[in-house]
Amino acid sequence: MPNPRPRAPLATPERPGRDLSKPLPAALSWITLLAFVAAFAGAYFVLELAWWVPALYGAASIVAFAAYGIDKAAARRESNRISEQTLLILGLIGGWPGALVAQQAFRHKTRKRSFRRAFWGTVGVNILALAAYVYLAAPALGG
Repeated sequence: MPNPRPRAPLATPERPGRDLSKPLPAALSWITLLAFVAAFAGAYFVLELAWWVPALYGAASIVAFAAYGIDKAAARRESNRISEQTLLILGLIGGWPGALVAQQAFRHKTRKRSFRRAFWGTVGVNILALAAYVYLAAPALGG
């Protein structure tokens, strides 16, 4: 059965130098997400973190998931796109779990090497910021 949508070439005259590469294994995203959820749940219940911390991650993840879906649809239509900077900021403020799910569900933003590097960098910064918050809040929570 022929492929219904032909793949775009790696580089075209309109888009020279696209840095597309083979996507990272999907398992990397799922394992990272499961490890984060397990660690986050443990920290939330054991340290009794404030209610707004999981609410922030949940809301930001929903927004990030929707943004990736909208951007993928816009890419298919070749219409106005959501900037990569906006997608990265959504991940940085806590939406990266939803962005990871969206990347796998929509097969979007998984091949552009420069975006992947920036995305995983924002994941690292976000996790470090969360860890710092947990570390600083833990003595106050333990009372």
